[in-house]
Amino acid sequence: MRRLFSIACVAFSIGTATAQTPPSQATSQETTVPTGKLPDTATPTAYRIDFTILPESPTFSGHTEIDATLNESATKIYIHGRDLDVSEATVEAGGRSFPITFEQVNPFGLARIDFGRELPAGRITLKFDYEGSLTEDQPSGLYRVNVEDQWYSWTQFQSIDARAAFPGFDEPGYKTPFTVSIATAPGNVALSNMPQLREETEGNLVRHYFAKSPPLPTYLVALVTGPFVTAETTIPATPQRSEPIPLRIVATQPNAERMQFALEESGPIVALLESYFDQAFPFPKLDQIGSPIMPGAMENAGADIYGDDILLLAEDATRDDKRLFGMVIAHELAHQWFGDYATPAWWDDIWLNESFANWMGYRIGSEWRPDLDIDNGAVREGFDAMDLDSLTVGRPIHERITDDSNVDSAFDQITYGKGGQVVAMIAEYLGDEKFRDGVRLHMKRHSYGTAATDDFFASLATAADDPRVLDALRSFVDQQGVPLITLRREGDGYVATQQPYAHLGTTPEPRQWIVPLCVRRGDAERVCTLLDQPRMALPAVPGDGPLIPNAGGQGYYRFDLPSADWNALIATADTLPAGEAIAVADSLWAGFRSGRLPVESLVAAAHVFASHPDHEVSVEIGQGLARLKDQGLISEAAEPAWRATIADIYRPALQGLGSDLASGTYAEDDSDRRKLRADLIDLVAGAGADAELRTRLLTALDAYLAGDHDALDPAFVGTAARIAANERGAAFAAQALQQNMLGALTQSDNPEIGQFLMTTLTSDSFPAQYRLSALYELLGSPGARDAAFAYLSENFGELAGNGGGIFFARGGGAFGQLCTAEAADTLENTMIPAVEGAGGTLSLRRSVERIRNCVAFRGAKAESVSEAFLSIAE
Repeated sequence: MRRLFSIACVAFSIGTATAQTPPSQATSQETTVPTGKLPDTATPTAYRIDFTILPESPTFSGHTEIDATLNESATKIYIHGRDLDVSEATVEAGGRSFPITFEQVNPFGLARIDFGRELPAGRITLKFDYEGSLTEDQPSGLYRVNVEDQWYSWTQFQSIDARAAFPGFDEPGYKTPFTVSIATAPGNVALSNMPQLREETEGNLVRHYFAKSPPLPTYLVALVTGPFVTAETTIPATPQRSEPIPLRIVATQPNAERMQFALEESGPIVALLESYFDQAFPFPKLDQIGSPIMPGAMENAGADIYGDDILLLAEDATRDDKRLFGMVIAHELAHQWFGDYATPAWWDDIWLNESFANWMGYRIGSEWRPDLDIDNGAVREGFDAMDLDSLTVGRPIHERITDDSNVDSAFDQITYGKGGQVVAMIAEYLGDEKFRDGVRLHMKRHSYGTAATDDFFASLATAADDPRVLDALRSFVDQQGVPLITLRREGDGYVATQQPYAHLGTTPEPRQWIVPLCVRRGDAERVCTLLDQPRMALPAVPGDGPLIPNAGGQGYYRFDLPSADWNALIATADTLPAGEAIAVADSLWAGFRSGRLPVESLVAAAHVFASHPDHEVSVEIGQGLARLKDQGLISEAAEPAWRATIADIYRPALQGLGSDLASGTYAEDDSDRRKLRADLIDLVAGAGADAELRTRLLTALDAYLAGDHDALDPAFVGTAARIAANERGAAFAAQALQQNMLGALTQSDNPEIGQFLMTTLTSDSFPAQYRLSALYELLGSPGARDAAFAYLSENFGELAGNGGGIFFARGGGAFGQLCTAEAADTLENTMIPAVEGAGGTLSLRRSVERIRNCVAFRGAKAESVSEAFLSIAE
């Protein structure tokens, strides 16, 4: 699954009904109730699940039959089922049928089955009739959304939400065939993981019967119903597959004109993946399905579900739209092999799914469209994860999970960003062919089965024939933290030392890694070695020019250099490949945040980076400098000098590109130049406060708002609106909102705008399903963050009680944008305890540390940073 923004809905009530027993006092005090893995008393072998789903109805009904094996005689077993109103439950054993009791015993959907007698070991069949509720406007369980007065429904079962749709053994290690049917209204589309076999009229409904699936875990089952529109084609045969496979794009009716891109481009990505795995697509059909509220995507076997904005692109889709499409589509389709075909044995091993798929998403996306530079996103995501991983509060990629309440914590940037970068680092060190052979071997060994971390390591070891590489992988997977590699000259060479990277004022636990370290000088070949000691001399590094300590940019580490080496590297940064330049920028910022490098080094680097040919790299450091004021590091006296410095760095590049604001002036430019121009205008007019450019932007914006949409290119509207909001306040806000400029308003540092936004977002007219994510966004708004945090603080108990607690816990990283001791205290003493029982508080605790780090850094460095900009301006 690819989580771009995580949303969860956790039920906190314990359902009871006919065939159920309310939890008794004795039940609640039992010490043998499992909290994570189910006991191995019973093992499922097959499911038959029949649903009646009318998306316009808030409830659904189901009949589930589970063939299972009792591994020992038992009077009771545990399965899962959350908030299901079970009207009848029976067991068939030894040719007889008996009524049984189904009782939910905790909020996470653990359920106890009481047979009322002792059944001998052997085959049984559990049968349940029940009703449940569709979640509304949140992608959790079986959920529904009203789109232009028509109701649609989808499923999102990962991680442990299949239990909200049917009773079962809701763990990834249990893989069985599923036979599914869905009854719904005539004319509705109904789909599941497998091709439809037939339809039958059932009263005033139509029941859709689907083929029996290969073995699947519960979390990969898909159920989709509603008045969807579809577009169909086939994916042509490939060397790995002799027959075409059906491909269907599925969308809500308003998106009927936005399906063509996905219809044309999904097939080529499948073919690239088949070539990499050297294996046919593992399922007999592929549905690519859009959902208006999906905050990412989900790899249900043969039926991937994506956020509409990822899958369904307009004819004039931007370069960024296509990059996101390519990366996420490749990520989810890679899961069809790595995750669906070979599935993690338990949630401990979910990193195998997500880290590998993250790497594959960027790799295959880049093969699909090399012109989009998708692979640079992988490097950025890996370095972004380092900010999280360098906190003292955290977790390793591979973490033991013993409780349902902690499952969702595994789906964070450590798994995706760090895991993907570590996979890339090992693949780069081993070489593409050896790593690929290990992956192919892993697929063969675990076809339609399950695999643990050690199984993957064993497959890689066989292909790599180098046990130290596997030790290196383990050193990154099994412990948290980021290595800081310090390189110092010694004679004619370099000595490398390693220690955990730490923020200013923090002391991490001592750790050591086996680091695949690759360096180079100039145009010479890189030199790679495994740094497996705290201090080690490097092999001779041939060539001339400055030392590049992360050659290729794939290494998951930060580096430090002597001043002379830093200066030499910075001076040539505009000639580095994009991945290496990104690594240099990350280590520069890391050095600043740890107190080792002065802000003057960043300013010097920004001047050089501004000439880099990659449009994102060229503005990367400047965009960081532009955030210094918001972080409290620029005094009022230093603000003019800080603004002038940023404008002076980027004004020449903007003059070279041209800054005409009218729509269509630069229509002949490629998308990179257009994006660079928009970023430069934002820097020069925004943080740089260039008076002439600001005046032109506001004049063009007024004409735009008056109806002359040719006066201002859409790429510059956001910057112009943000400047207008800052200068004009609430008088401008209502007008901007009518013009769909909410994003620009959320970036304003004007408190009047902040108050306007809070009034708007908390009113009954604002869609409730978007309120929480909007409030999180406002935590990054200088003008609104205080009011947003106050509202969240005051309403946290109610939101958590409505199932919002895990949403906060997953998305709690947004609180890390705050920078006051009071905010940290409120989070730590009030808000975290409010959701502690629901689990998943890791991101909230990380936010507390980030806030305290920010407060400490500001106290230590604000004066010197301000003085530096005053000196630069002299």
